[in-house]
Amino acid sequence: MLNPLPWFIAGPLIAVIMFLLLRLGKTFGMSSNLRTICTMSGAGRFSTFFKTNWRENMWSLVVLIGVVFGGIFAFQVLKVESPQINEDVVNQLKAYGFDSVNSSYLPTELFSLDQILTLKGFALILIAGFLVGFGARYAGGCTSGHAIMGLSNLQRPSLFAVIGFFVGGLIMVHLIFPLIF
Repeated sequence: MLNPLPWFIAGPLIAVIMFLLLRLGKTFGMSSNLRTICTMSGAGRFSTFFKTNWRENMWSLVVLIGVVFGGIFAFQVLKVESPQINEDVVNQLKAYGFDSVNSSYLPTELFSLDQILTLKGFALILIAGFLVGFGARYAGGCTSGHAIMGLSNLQRPSLFAVIGFFVGGLIMVHLIFPLIF
């Protein structure tokens, strides 16, 4: 088993990749990869948003493939015991009924098949998916695109989007999450 790369190696590697993308005039973001896939699948017949030349963005699908295989590699090869979450957060989540905290990567109380097939679980996934999709489209990109590529490119709209992502996350965790659970 291998150990994961420490932050002081992984962070600069991300910076080097962003520098290369900027020099090549390319953009990065997961939602743009999904747009390319939808365009390739013929979604342009239903929406003008998908009427683009997908061949120009074909290179970005390498990122998507890298995410999938990188996740598989990390899970199978890297030596990661379990997620390490702050003890205060663990106690707060256990108070909400999340007993799988720090023992699994996804809380089984939310993501097990038994939970997703309930009315509440299905509604949460459906609403969350809609909000993420709507938010990414409304913001002109996703968190990875704005936070990594947009800020690297010193784009003011990306700065505002990232601030909005953080504010939205804080509202979700501190106000909405306790109401749901």
